[in-house]
Amino acid sequence: MQLKDLTLAPYIQKAMALRNKRRKVGGNIYRHSMAVMFILMDYYHKDWETNPVMLKAAILHDLVEEFQDYDLDELRQLDADGPAVLEIVLILTQRKGESKEAYLQRVLESGNETAYKIKVADRISNLTDMHIGMASKDWMKRQIDFTEKYIVPMAEIVNKDMVKEVKDLIRRRRSEYLRTIDQRFISSFLEFTRITKTDKKK
Repeated sequence: MQLKDLTLAPYIQKAMALRNKRRKVGGNIYRHSMAVMFILMDYYHKDWETNPVMLKAAILHDLVEEFQDYDLDELRQLDADGPAVLEIVLILTQRKGESKEAYLQRVLESGNETAYKIKVADRISNLTDMHIGMASKDWMKRQIDFTEKYIVPMAEIVNKDMVKEVKDLIRRRRSEYLRTIDQRFISSFLEFTRITKTDKKK
């Protein structure tokens, strides 16, 4: 099966409901979902014949989480892959009342390699788009820590090249985060020095 033979349009059409859902780092979740699909197309261009479910589930991976009352039968009946796609989407859906850590631990414990591939691609997209000023530094630090603890082990199971990219993004974002903290410290120190000198002159 080649890419031209995949029936992705019904899934893309469903995902368009996410156009009005904003992301913490800017933009909307629909574009993010498409980005996740493209990352998987890049990494797994030889897998479409054996695993078309992966791309379809990637397109919809945030849909049920954003619309808690979504009619699951609509997704189940999209095409012959619908039931398998829904299974993956539900693994990747953070449940009501479920903490982020509990959610990531559950995904990791699921043992589902297709879910791992999508979750790692999802985090690559998130880390690529995450910059200081677009989200709080505390939130950014938590995402980096969660990535090391939960996402890297998933990547290690499915793709060594994804491991390299995720670790590089962690390094870059942590460096950016720490550099901002250092700059804030230096600014505070310089301001303290200026005030001290002013007081001495008085």
